[in-house]
Amino acid sequence: MDKIPMTPAGFKSADNELKQLKSVDRPSVIKAIAEAREHGDLSENAEYHSARELQSHIEGRIKELEAIISLAQIIDVSKLSGNVKFGATVHLVDEDTDAERTLQIVGEHEANIENNQINMNSPIARALIGKEEGDSVEVRTPGGVKSYEILSVKFI
Repeated sequence: MDKIPMTPAGFKSADNELKQLKSVDRPSVIKAIAEAREHGDLSENAEYHSARELQSHIEGRIKELEAIISLAQIIDVSKLSGNVKFGATVHLVDEDTDAERTLQIVGEHEANIENNQINMNSPIARALIGKEEGDSVEVRTPGGVKSYEILSVKFI
């Protein structure tokens, strides 16, 4: 199987979530199932069915995280420099609106647009990779083509 590139922060986040699921969430849902069983008839026991559904979700997420962690290739982005590549934090300006934004290019499993972390396979990341400070890039979006200028590239 292919390795999954991850930043140290992304790996730590996945590892912390796995530990939380195994040490807190899993025992909690097992206890909830046991308590729901004590209420009698399981066929009409909403608490039991809800707890079992939650248990299924937790176990699925544990398996997913274990697979991700086992294939993780941690890339220390603080030791990188140069043009835009995995792990780069890129400060951009929209050439049409002059709106500025900062994005970090990360792996699929740690991408989170709310934290300005974008998947390295996203259209904007693909357009940025290989470029340098001062370069302009065009990105095809559902709303049309957007042009950005790269103001700075950092590896934090």
